Amino acid sequence: MFGISWAEFLVILIVAILVVPVKYWPDVARFLARVIKYIRKIIWQITDATDKIKDQIDLEKPINDIINTTTNDMLNDFSTPIKKTRGRKKTAKK
Repeated sequence: MFGISWAEFLVILIVAILVVPVKYWPDVARFLARVIKYIRKIIWQITDATDKIKDQIDLEKPINDIINTTTNDMLNDFSTPIKKTRGRKKTAKK
């Protein structure tokens, strides 16, 4: 949890209990609850945003592949020389 071991967390908790007077414990608990709620809200917003970005990328990838293949096909058609024919085409004689 945030790079803190349980032993370190227990020491911080004991120090906090000794330093904060008993009459302020409910206020501290409310404050900590608000902080945790706010952090969870931010984490959910970040998760939702990353999911939306992943979905958008997944939708755009096939389109980019189609654009690239179409562009490559068109460029290949332009780069191949056109065969020239000499004179007129011969028509079949009856």
